[in-house]
Amino acid sequence: MIPEWISLLKTNFILNRKIKLIWDFRGPEALEIAKHHVIHLEEFALKEELYFFETNFDAVNDLYCMAYITVKEEDMITYRDALVPHRGEVAQ
Repeated sequence: MIPEWISLLKTNFILNRKIKLIWDFRGPEALEIAKHHVIHLEEFALKEELYFFETNFDAVNDLYCMAYITVKEEDMITYRDALVPHRGEVAQ
């Protein structure tokens, strides 16, 4: 039997993770679209008064870029349902 305090510790650790929500863009305009998408991600967070750790974009190559926002796991559902990211991952 696991003591209750250990169970609570595990729950708090899992809920305190950072989640990176990612949007993928492909094609010759991918970089410009990703940069512009970051502006909208920040605007949404500020308008809804939601906390976020970071927004940014990565250029993987000339034809593939991604925009992302890193949020608290507890806020992830709100962001996910409103903004519909292409994918997500646990952030480092």
